[in-house]
Amino acid sequence: MAAERRPRRRRPGWIAAALGAAVLVLAALAGLQFAPLPASLHQQAYATLMLDRQGRPLAARIAADQQWRFAPVDAVPDKYRRALITFEDRRFYAHPGVDPLAIGRAAVANARAGRVVSGGSTLTMQLARLLRDDPPRTLAEKAREALLALRLEWHLSKDRILVEYASRAPFGGNTVGLRAAAWRYFRRPPEALSWAEAALLAVLPNSPALIHPGRDRARLRAKRDRLLTVLHRRGELDADDLTLAKLEPLPRVHELPSLAPRLLDTLSAGGGGPLLRTTLDADLQRRVRDLADRHGRRLGRQGVHNLAVVVIDHRDLETRAYLGNVQHGDTDTYGAAVDIAARPRSTGSVLKPLLYGLALDAGLILPDTLIPDLPTNYGGYSPENFDREFRGAVPAHEALARSLNVPAVRLLRRYGVGRFHDQLRELGMTTLFRPADDYGLTLVLGGAEGTLEELTAIYARLIATARDGRAAPVTRLAGVTPVAAPFPISPGAAWLTLDALRDVARPGTARQWRLYRSSQPIAWKTGTSYGLRDAWAIGSNGRYTVGVWAGNGNGEPAPHLGGADTAAPLMLDVFSLLGPAPFPEPPLNDLKPVQVCADDGYLAGGRCPATTALAPLHSHFRTVTPHHRRVHLDDNGQRVHGGCEAVARMESRDWFVLPPAQAWFYRQRHPDYRPLPAWRSDCVAGARALDPTPPLAILYPHAGAGLYLPRELGGRRGRAVFRVVHERDDARLFWHLDDRYLGVTEHFHQWAIQAAPGWHTLTLVDDQGFRLQRRFKVLGD
Repeated sequence: MAAERRPRRRRPGWIAAALGAAVLVLAALAGLQFAPLPASLHQQAYATLMLDRQGRPLAARIAADQQWRFAPVDAVPDKYRRALITFEDRRFYAHPGVDPLAIGRAAVANARAGRVVSGGSTLTMQLARLLRDDPPRTLAEKAREALLALRLEWHLSKDRILVEYASRAPFGGNTVGLRAAAWRYFRRPPEALSWAEAALLAVLPNSPALIHPGRDRARLRAKRDRLLTVLHRRGELDADDLTLAKLEPLPRVHELPSLAPRLLDTLSAGGGGPLLRTTLDADLQRRVRDLADRHGRRLGRQGVHNLAVVVIDHRDLETRAYLGNVQHGDTDTYGAAVDIAARPRSTGSVLKPLLYGLALDAGLILPDTLIPDLPTNYGGYSPENFDREFRGAVPAHEALARSLNVPAVRLLRRYGVGRFHDQLRELGMTTLFRPADDYGLTLVLGGAEGTLEELTAIYARLIATARDGRAAPVTRLAGVTPVAAPFPISPGAAWLTLDALRDVARPGTARQWRLYRSSQPIAWKTGTSYGLRDAWAIGSNGRYTVGVWAGNGNGEPAPHLGGADTAAPLMLDVFSLLGPAPFPEPPLNDLKPVQVCADDGYLAGGRCPATTALAPLHSHFRTVTPHHRRVHLDDNGQRVHGGCEAVARMESRDWFVLPPAQAWFYRQRHPDYRPLPAWRSDCVAGARALDPTPPLAILYPHAGAGLYLPRELGGRRGRAVFRVVHERDDARLFWHLDDRYLGVTEHFHQWAIQAAPGWHTLTLVDDQGFRLQRRFKVLGD
């Protein structure tokens, strides 16, 4: 009998169920992996916080949604992390975002209480709720929070989840996030929180309203102290730390400082981000602000309503204080919200030291080289010194120290406007937006605009170059190094420039300040713009460079405005605040000694008393003195030559002689200057051939000048006073206009000339036959 066939067994149902569950799990995992995170994780309106070099707040601006929500912390500080996890989610590092045990405990607690007393939410679920803008607390919303918490755990690390939660948690009122809470309640960064402070911030998001005075703050203290006790039981802090922590008082809300609001505006406008780390020093910033405020009140009574101050530590070329605008007066009229330190203003005379240093390197001058200082006209432009006086000739370093305009313009003409314009850009001026020819010779007298921040930085780089032989760019943001061209002034020229600026007289003390042992050496320069609209003072001691601008933000002139009287007192007071520092020694490796004439600072040619001067190492100053002549005198001290006197009867001398126009002004300030003796009468004829340069000069009008002679009341054309000087005090001059003889003058040589419109020729002949002519044009009506 055949064996009975067994029926085929079916696969058990549990295998199909397992396969189905696996598919569901894979689908859930795929959902966790590929489902996008909410956009709110990356889209957040932050307040702007600006910190000093030590991480202390300088200024802040609230977020667009009127919340004090600062940029997230880089990592949650350890004390706060331990306190938060202990209070909110002890199994944080064990669960995947949803904690079944916590949900079970919450369900039991709610059932016993007959109401919802616990939601069983993990920290990740609380972050999910914050990302969803705190929706209504329903079971459906709870489920959505749980799913989002799973997605967050899939994509983010535990530490990142803690950072995101701490940066979004509510801490009372409009204070959001750990960084804002730490600064507003405790005036310190989150990483510096004590155990009591960390515990309070851990419990506060659970009841954020308790932080405000007048609420149940005793309950807030109790919650904090309970958490501290638990932390002690868990071994996080010992008994003494627990006792001290419980003694700490509850905080109050502190206003954030506003020490550099204008700098905050400028950096924010430049896209600096929500957290700005600067090189400023908050303590120094506060002290300089208070000092500027006192000066500002005084100047406000004189019609000067705005001040700006920049302080740079030129040892490391970092900005330590920045007052963009200290304002006293009507805020709308004088622009209280404007960062004047970063706005272009007329530079006045503060570019003169830069021209001086460049000219030293170019071999155009040495510090003692005489520069003409006399009436000057270039194409209708006639610069004047501030005191409207002339000195004939003045050493270059003295011209700089006294801020004389005429020598500066003459030096710029020799150096070249275009060349100076290009070098200023290399030095760091970004405000020269016009071609060099548009500025012309006014470039060195305030015809261009510069910012206080950039100009102070250039002076700081100048002294850094003199001290270290280098000049990196100046920074105001920590960790940011701006790109800048190599500094075009050599260390030797930089030091010589600063040495000349140490001779600038301080307000009210002339040069006697150098005699006081308590005074500190400062190399500084002032400037006042045309029309009394801008006053500058920029200086350096051995450590700091300080720049001050004073004026009115709206460009309104002030009658009492002046660099020396308005800006310099504040600059010097800032230096007193900073304290003295040794001035850099001369960089002898970048300087070379040269022999120059003691009278004029040109290279000695063997016909003058010589002295040793310093010159930049690579400069090529080659000009031998043009002001010393070998003259021959007879027994009576009159000039003679070989055609009228025997050589054996001559006495030869070396004589310091300036051109007639320079000599005339120079003698008024140097009574020891001796003009050349007159030629002996029988030597005059031959003298004109030997000495073709006439001993006279026309001061006015200038060569090729156009004169406008207005008509007087009677209808007659007016007159122009021509002015002439002669080397000899006793000289007689014979005046001729065109072919007409006018007359003779003695001692003082001036003549009021009336002429018809058109070109004319003035001819002058002295009593020894020397002749000088000048063409000029009378303009028509």
